[in-house]
Amino acid sequence: MKYAFIALHRLRFSVRTMCRLLHVHPSGFYAWLKNPSSKRASEDKRQTDLLFQA
Repeated sequence: MKYAFIALHRLRFSVRTMCRLLHVHPSGFYAWLKNPSSKRASEDKRQTDLLFQA
């Protein structure tokens, strides 16, 4: 949730400042940008989609 907030506001505010205020590391934010959802979250979404297709 914090990373999504930073991504949403990064054109207006400094990423480093937001990370410091939200107590997260900038490297974690940039890693999240490359792959915002974990493998577990992706698999959960895939299975949920399969349930609702039936």
